Amino acid sequence: MGLLEGKKGLVLGIANNFSIAWAITEKLHEQGAEMGFTHLPDGERPKNEKKVRKLVEPIGAKFVMPCDVTDDAHIEAVMAKAKEEFGQIDFILHSVAFAPPEDLTGPTYAASRKGFTLAMEISAYSLLAVAGAAKKADILSDDSSILTLSYFGGEEVIPGYNLMGICKAALECGVRYLASELGPGGTRVNAISAGPVKTVSAQGVGDFDQMLSLYESVAPMRRNITAEEVGKSGLFLLSDLASGISAEVVHVDCGFSKMGAPPADFADSVKG
Repeated sequence: MGLLEGKKGLVLGIANNFSIAWAITEKLHEQGAEMGFTHLPDGERPKNEKKVRKLVEPIGAKFVMPCDVTDDAHIEAVMAKAKEEFGQIDFILHSVAFAPPEDLTGPTYAASRKGFTLAMEISAYSLLAVAGAAKKADILSDDSSILTLSYFGGEEVIPGYNLMGICKAALECGVRYLASELGPGGTRVNAISAGPVKTVSAQGVGDFDQMLSLYESVAPMRRNITAEEVGKSGLFLLSDLASGISAEVVHVDCGFSKMGAPPADFADSVKG
């Protein structure tokens, strides 16, 4: 019997098969979870819907529907569909982030007011909106879990991460406040702070290749993480194995975030 046999949940934010959300979803499916999914709304051509359906229909998706997290009506519609399909849900995986490229790639002091507002609304506020809508719809079970995805750039300065680092800092703070407010009802709220993984969205971060090289040279394990490792960690945090863990930002980064200075062999690894 799988860890999530009989468990039901929502997954928001799969873009393609390289997404961290997909890596987690694969593990959830392997352990018996039933899931509904959202995709970015499409224009005239349903390319986003097609990408997501191609991945999730073979694993028995209960529904696939569009969700614009800047529109409360979209979020409420997703919760209504989840209630219709499942009654109650046991988990929500939130993997949603965006910043306009022109605001993300430049220095933070040059970010436009409009770009900053949009980035914060999608990347940080959307977690509050989703949790609030689930609470309002009364679909969270008495032993439920919400998980979102962050990055170390929300704690310390990572050159090239820029505006998204500010958004992740707000997201992580939101995790703590939501955990406090939803905890009495039995809902845990956590985040995974994953090391760099080659996703489509990661390619929009400046100096990403140098970031990969730095992790390999500095992390105690002297390597980067894999998407599968994040998937396994996501499975753990959404399962009953993590029943006593809430309000945490769990680092899955081969130890990089705990290094106060480069290791003794750093210079040699850079020369090599």
